[in-house]
Amino acid sequence: MPSLALPFPDPVTRAPVNGRCDRPGRRRPGLLLVAATTLTLLVGSGCASRSGEVRPKPTDPAAYALWTCERLFDETDAVQQQAADVAYAVDSRAGNNLIAMGLGVTVFWPALLAMRPDGPEAQELAELKGRFEALRSAALAKACGTPTDAMTAQRQASLPVVLGERLVYDERAGGTARTLAMQVSGLRREQIEFRVQIDGQWQDAAWRQDLAGNALLDGRPALIGWQRLLKRGLVLGQVLAGELAAAGDVVAAARVRGQVVAIGPQSVGGRSFDVAVIELFGEVPLAGQGAGAATDGSARLDGVMAVDRQNGLLLRLDLHSANPAYSLRRRLVRVEPAAP
Repeated sequence: MPSLALPFPDPVTRAPVNGRCDRPGRRRPGLLLVAATTLTLLVGSGCASRSGEVRPKPTDPAAYALWTCERLFDETDAVQQQAADVAYAVDSRAGNNLIAMGLGVTVFWPALLAMRPDGPEAQELAELKGRFEALRSAALAKACGTPTDAMTAQRQASLPVVLGERLVYDERAGGTARTLAMQVSGLRREQIEFRVQIDGQWQDAAWRQDLAGNALLDGRPALIGWQRLLKRGLVLGQVLAGELAAAGDVVAAARVRGQVVAIGPQSVGGRSFDVAVIELFGEVPLAGQGAGAATDGSARLDGVMAVDRQNGLLLRLDLHSANPAYSLRRRLVRVEPAAP
């Protein structure tokens, strides 16, 4: 069976990563220091002000005068996605559940008015608001109109797969092996959609993910999903945080953290990928705690995820936990061409 040649940390053997002997799931001092510093900045900042009161930091629309409409649209999407990330960070800390956890950047900007950022988050939001308004003014000046929902030809050309091709994985969960196939069925502006086949059976629901690789958790097939965890263009050492949901929402979702421990080119099934290897750790609900239930206990989770840095396509996922709903091994073994 083909395997990824990057120096992946092995959750069982605890093999070294890039010459180091760090163990997946073990909270290294450097990572703890980053997490502790971030927590201090976010939690120990005193009173907060509503984001609606944060004034934009002016950006001159002339800076974008030579940009094409398509480039303006792409940058506007990126700005709104960054704003969504700020909103998620604030909302997850406050526990307000004000943000609908779906895909699509445009739904998040109005929701920012209900957030309460302060300190670095308020400054970042001010800059994002200023850039958003400047980009919108530049687009209006060029009479750009409304962006299409279809993925641009330039962005499609950057993907390692095309419409109709299938990513085929070997998967093992709960001692049961199965074959998972995900066929590219839709390429939208900020999403890739897949038809899902498990052991030869097509699933009714589609899998949709943004271009960072985060999934739409609602209405997905019976597959484990993650949201707000991945970013585009991951860099070595980057610290991540997000949400992990068990297949079929049989147990409550969990918060997880991660760190990029290796990056580099890799070929799988004759395709080239720009890979980021992410070490994961966190606490997941105990078995038997259903979705929406108040959790009064947890089990440790650790593992490894490997994705394409530019579009979030999954190459490998290893999760280990005492809760079987969060114990899984998935490996990409080949890419099948589209049917003629």
